[in-house]
Amino acid sequence: MTIYQAPIQDIKFLIEDVFDFYGHYAKHPEYVDATPELVNMVLEECGKFCTSELAPLYQSGDDEGCTLKDGKVTTPKGFKEAYKIYVEGGWQSLSHPVEYGGQGLPQSLGLIKSEMMGTANWSWSMYPGLTLGAMNTLLAHGDEEQKQRYLTKLTSGEWTGTMCLTEPHCGTDLSQVKTKATPQADGSYLISGTKIFISAGDHDLTDNIIHIVLARLPDAPEGIKGISLFIVPKVQVNADGSLGDFNQVNCGSLEHKMGIKASSTAVLNFDEAKGFLIGEPNKGMRYMFTFMNTARVGTALQGVSAAELAYQNSLPYAKERLSMRALTGPKYPEKVADPLIVHPDVRRMLLTQKAIAEGGRAMVYYTSKIVDDMSLAKNEEEYQLLDEKLGFMTPILKAFLTELGFESANLGLQVFGGHGYIKEWGLEQIVRDTRISTLYEGTTGIQALDLLGRKIMLQRGKSLNIFAMEVLRFCKNHSLISDNPHKRRMHQFIWPLSKAVLNWQQYTIRLGLKAKNNRDIVGSASVDYLMYSGYVTMGYFWAMMAQVANEKISEKPDNIEFYRAKVCTAEFYFKRIFPRIHALSQTMMESPDSLMKMKLEGF
Repeated sequence: MTIYQAPIQDIKFLIEDVFDFYGHYAKHPEYVDATPELVNMVLEECGKFCTSELAPLYQSGDDEGCTLKDGKVTTPKGFKEAYKIYVEGGWQSLSHPVEYGGQGLPQSLGLIKSEMMGTANWSWSMYPGLTLGAMNTLLAHGDEEQKQRYLTKLTSGEWTGTMCLTEPHCGTDLSQVKTKATPQADGSYLISGTKIFISAGDHDLTDNIIHIVLARLPDAPEGIKGISLFIVPKVQVNADGSLGDFNQVNCGSLEHKMGIKASSTAVLNFDEAKGFLIGEPNKGMRYMFTFMNTARVGTALQGVSAAELAYQNSLPYAKERLSMRALTGPKYPEKVADPLIVHPDVRRMLLTQKAIAEGGRAMVYYTSKIVDDMSLAKNEEEYQLLDEKLGFMTPILKAFLTELGFESANLGLQVFGGHGYIKEWGLEQIVRDTRISTLYEGTTGIQALDLLGRKIMLQRGKSLNIFAMEVLRFCKNHSLISDNPHKRRMHQFIWPLSKAVLNWQQYTIRLGLKAKNNRDIVGSASVDYLMYSGYVTMGYFWAMMAQVANEKISEKPDNIEFYRAKVCTAEFYFKRIFPRIHALSQTMMESPDSLMKMKLEGF
């Protein structure tokens, strides 16, 4: 059975020592309630909920899955009860505005909550997770009546929400959306069409589900420019807020999936269901990006969660399982063999998991501060600057962290050896559940094209250069030009990091010049470029964590071994993982000829 304990000490290290969340909160009067005492209470109580209520349902939910009978979906045993406890605890409302029933706490704190819940039980966490995206979309683009009617119930957790994009004939290419929206005399629309792969699309956790749906008006332009966004409740809502008639949103089937089996992935048929336009006609894709950015950062968390859960289960097994003797001689001569953890290659796998989990968590927490600032931006100019910064980070987080999370899950299975392949240990489930993370909310290839094509080349490297300058300032501030012993110890991190950042900028310029002659260079280089970007970005945060840990070590605290472990993990990252950038720098600069010159008949 898989085990999970919320990594509270690691979380506090980041929010208190590395990123100074409390100083960040103090800049915003709206976050006056986010005191250390309150935040610590939230972390502790959330950890207890995850350990006692969610983690025990992880494997049983996978075994049972969801069922569809007579048009109704039933979630696995215990899911509904856990959701009731979640709602009663006020967890759904944690980081949303007070005027719509929320507690008004920072969104960064909500993201930490989501990480813990997702690690404990990713399938279960998708039900409230999709709701958060619907809430953010309504908050940003809905009118006041829509917010009062729908957002308040979503904030309380009384209802849940979804995002309905994909259709049977189109996946990522949403320009092909065919779902129709027919205007009615009362200002509503009749929505007709089929949506597939709808996470949390139908279930028995709540009495109503609010679907956020992409559809076309009769006179809409072709392609992306002709898509509008609609609210379509599963059950119609009366003027007084009570539930009315069923709204002809039918669950046609549940997908039979490789993983996340306890999350109901539904085919939904909208049979002239009543819907309501969000914002202006034909601007649905722009509005939907509010939802998609939320979902992509949330999906990045799945990579962190997979690495953390795999590591938490691999480590005790490696300490207990006896197998062979250490190459340098017996370490436990009184036993029949030494434990797995004495072997260098097992340590390589464990340290890779640890480096990815803790480095990925730092990347997400850094980004969560940007999300906080955006939600409280004082003007459009400030908002746009922050939006560009978030837009630059989002594809890196989503693609890079999910690819590495899947790697970590596979390493966890490898530590267990043959036992990892057996269902009862739970490692094979982590692998299966994590595989989807590189696919939904835009595949790794789509994220890479978004990063290199849209966020870099269309902006002429603006966002990259801003981030690069931030990293280089850090490197300068902690370089060898000082008698400070902390800075001398930082050389092993600062030198390779600063060199990689400067190369990152140079490679970007060279790719831009090459793309002027051959646009295929963008597609052929994009994934390698994104992974290069990810390793450098994670390197920045590992250097930052090492710098803080070194300062703490000099103070000789009682938990000094915790900080020593941080430095050791940073050293491992820079010596064993960071060098992957050298191969990527070569492959991303290669001509696309080897990919494109083969004729179709040659395949």
